[in-house]
Amino acid sequence: MSVKVAMLGCGTVGAQVVRLLTEQADDLTARIGGSVELVGVAVRRPHRHPDVPAHLITTDAAALVESDVDVVVEVIGGIEPARTLLTTALRAGKSVVTANKALLAEHAAELFAAAGSSGADLYFEAAVAGAIPLLRPLRESLAGDRINRVMGIVNGTTNYILSAMDSSGAGYAETLDEASRLGYAEADPTADVDGYDAASKAAILASIAFHTRVTAADVYREGITSVTPADIAAARTLGRTIKLLAICERVDTDGVESVAVRVHPAMIPRSHPLAGVGGAFNAVFVEADAAGSLMFYGQGAGGAPTASAVLGDLVAVSRNRLVGGRGPGESAYAALPIRPISQVDTRYHVSLDVADRAGVLSSVASVFAEHDVSIAAVRQRGRANDASLVIVTHSAPDRALRSTVDKIAGLPAVHDVVSVMRVEGEEP
Repeated sequence: MSVKVAMLGCGTVGAQVVRLLTEQADDLTARIGGSVELVGVAVRRPHRHPDVPAHLITTDAAALVESDVDVVVEVIGGIEPARTLLTTALRAGKSVVTANKALLAEHAAELFAAAGSSGADLYFEAAVAGAIPLLRPLRESLAGDRINRVMGIVNGTTNYILSAMDSSGAGYAETLDEASRLGYAEADPTADVDGYDAASKAAILASIAFHTRVTAADVYREGITSVTPADIAAARTLGRTIKLLAICERVDTDGVESVAVRVHPAMIPRSHPLAGVGGAFNAVFVEADAAGSLMFYGQGAGGAPTASAVLGDLVAVSRNRLVGGRGPGESAYAALPIRPISQVDTRYHVSLDVADRAGVLSSVASVFAEHDVSIAAVRQRGRANDASLVIVTHSAPDRALRSTVDKIAGLPAVHDVVSVMRVEGEEP
């Protein structure tokens, strides 16, 4: 028996999928219990794919999806035409393997509904963290556990930039230029550096972890464009480093549960497992009731690593096709409300330029007290008639912390709020 596969897209990831399907054909047949037959590859510009056999190339993706195939593998990205093509495939009973994080973060419910109507499979391991086996452990291995928190580095571009800034002391702009030259950053890096890519992945992670529909619009998002060498140096002084984190957590307030999902730069202790994740690597830290703390680490992007995840999903759905089984569908039974960032407890690192005179620290501290925000640590250093004042808080609602900073900025003795950075990790 054979499984007929259609490929949508043949860029960096798709080309590696085609290569692996050819090179590992015998092994895949043995693992699946039947052969995998690639029957077509839909692309926009056929001349750019000389390594793909000409008889497989087509520019008519819709016709390929509607042809006699069992599985559709989608690696074109974006919302349309991927949404229409995959919905059509699923409704027709054809299983889908996709790496499309943006589509899943916006329209997962629609895709799962289409899959459920026909009994088809929808697999998407490659959509988050590249080669790292993460989504299937959350969907299957930890299905019997209660997950409380998922926190991780899920964007390689921003992690490379922040790691390079930390090691070299260089600024954001020059480090981004270096990342572009080395191929770690796209020509238009907006999706990465402004946090959109990480937010899509966070929505997917939270949806699975907490059995609740979470879209990218539910995710609070900040990028790394405002991170300065001074921020990096301040973090180092405190024994911390700065990472762009995706944080998904279950929040229990007086017995009422909700889900908070956010993406933003944060200072973390250098002793934290995520602090040592350098370069373009990804890592995700999972906290569960019974399993305890788990960490998943590896290459989070790139053609071959992502293709590895795609092939893993293809093996799973192909086995299901041959034996009549089916993988897990959507699990959104909990339907927990989404908690806005203003109501989430966080900690702040605040750096101020202030007048160097008596009573300044007292006036600043009184604003924190007024907003019921407890100060964990203070560091002050004078220079001429001015001083640098650094304050690290204990946990407090983000709204109270933000209001505190806004009011401090208006104090006569405060010349400038140099930086505000959230802090993650253990309380001091």
